[in-house]
Amino acid sequence: MDAQVLARWQFGITTVYHFFFVPVTLGTAWIVAILETRWRRTGDIQWLRMTKFFAKLFLINFAAGVATGIVQEFQFGMNWSEYSRFVGDVFGVPLALEALIAFFFESTFIGLWIFGWDKLGPRTHNLMMYFVALGSTLSAAFILAANCFMQNPVGATYNNGRAELIDFGELFTNPFFLVTFPHQIGAGLMAGGSLLVGIAGWKLAQAAKESTDHPDADVLRRTARMGAWTLLAATLVVFGSGHAQAQVEAEFQPMKLAASEGLIETTNAAGFSIVGIFTQQRNAEGITEVHEVFSWEVPYVLSFLAFNDPNAEVKGIADLTNEYLTSGYQNVNGETTRLQKEFVSELDTLGVDPVPNVMMSYYSFRLMIGLGSLAALGGLAMLWVTRKGGAPKANKVWRIGLGVLPFLPVLGNSFGWILTEMGRQPWVVYGVLPTWMAVSPNVSAGEVLASMAAFGLVYGIIAVIVLKLFFVHAAKDLPEVTEPTLDKHPDAPISFAY
Repeated sequence: MDAQVLARWQFGITTVYHFFFVPVTLGTAWIVAILETRWRRTGDIQWLRMTKFFAKLFLINFAAGVATGIVQEFQFGMNWSEYSRFVGDVFGVPLALEALIAFFFESTFIGLWIFGWDKLGPRTHNLMMYFVALGSTLSAAFILAANCFMQNPVGATYNNGRAELIDFGELFTNPFFLVTFPHQIGAGLMAGGSLLVGIAGWKLAQAAKESTDHPDADVLRRTARMGAWTLLAATLVVFGSGHAQAQVEAEFQPMKLAASEGLIETTNAAGFSIVGIFTQQRNAEGITEVHEVFSWEVPYVLSFLAFNDPNAEVKGIADLTNEYLTSGYQNVNGETTRLQKEFVSELDTLGVDPVPNVMMSYYSFRLMIGLGSLAALGGLAMLWVTRKGGAPKANKVWRIGLGVLPFLPVLGNSFGWILTEMGRQPWVVYGVLPTWMAVSPNVSAGEVLASMAAFGLVYGIIAVIVLKLFFVHAAKDLPEVTEPTLDKHPDAPISFAY
């Protein structure tokens, strides 16, 4: 492998690893804030116990997310210096704002929340966690704005051999951002909701296995139902915004859409392929040709997903490839952004093969949908069995299913990002900068491999620690707590609440 391939592997591994923690942080922060609100409004100390129980899981996940996320930005300079040089003026702005505004906002208020139980009034203390959740959401917004620029490079011009930002506002009115932001927040709430369902439901099922009544059965049941309703509501947001994403992709990234559906030839009333096998190889001119081995389709569905019209024409990989070779990159309406239009003369000399990895895009999409749907079915099942004071059964199916449930939305999130990034190939900035031009020119394959091995070792250690902490704490009983009393003495020491 050359340095570019290894750099892509390294960035992919570290990004997906980091992204295991991101949706859990996004969703659980809001859920912990709501649990504390329920305690404050009802006075029921059981909700305070739930707040502190899930807050510890949130803090474990938050710490792991911070530790693994820092690596991402270092890689821009180490392995992708040409990318950083080319888009640093654009990409650096939302990244800087994420660190200076969102992360510090989040970190400040999480400190106040942890140490402020006996220093802040109940309402003020609860408000701190809402600020933490808001900070996490703002962080996601800035990161997504940067990534969506890579998907559709708006608000920039080509000057002095690099992209320069001319309209910051366009980063947040980018059609990709407008559909990706609610999609990601919904996916985070799915992860948070499934965590509540899985842990609370598993404790109830474990008690049933031991033929005992769990001492906290009532609050566990209520928590499981709260998580299930959160999971189902978030699923509706994810599916609705996902449908909107498909339509944006159909307009601005028709090749990604065609690859994720295995659609080779342009088709009217295009069907949605449930399962398929495709092969691809480069011809003598270095352009990829894709062939279908097998595909099982449901008629009309793809045309409806892409254009809200079951009879609409959806362009296939073959025609899109020919269009690119003839006219260069353009969206389905024959339009380009300012940066894409100004960079086209540079692209003419590069000989870019516009076809991504079809099988990777195809199955990432299906795994994303399948895992998310399974999680939603788990939420429905929990609502059904806990109606009228019921509880999950003592059998292995329930215990294993509830143990696996929190991982389903997390893995679904990861496959969604794999689709987003792999389907964008061969572009690091869509229709402008090919990925192979973005890698650092003076970094050798051996250096990338060495750093990848080091990161792999560190990440492996973090994984063992985090999973052990998570599983050990999740298996514990709810903590015994007392109502916090406000200590107004100015010299009283602050204490770590966990």
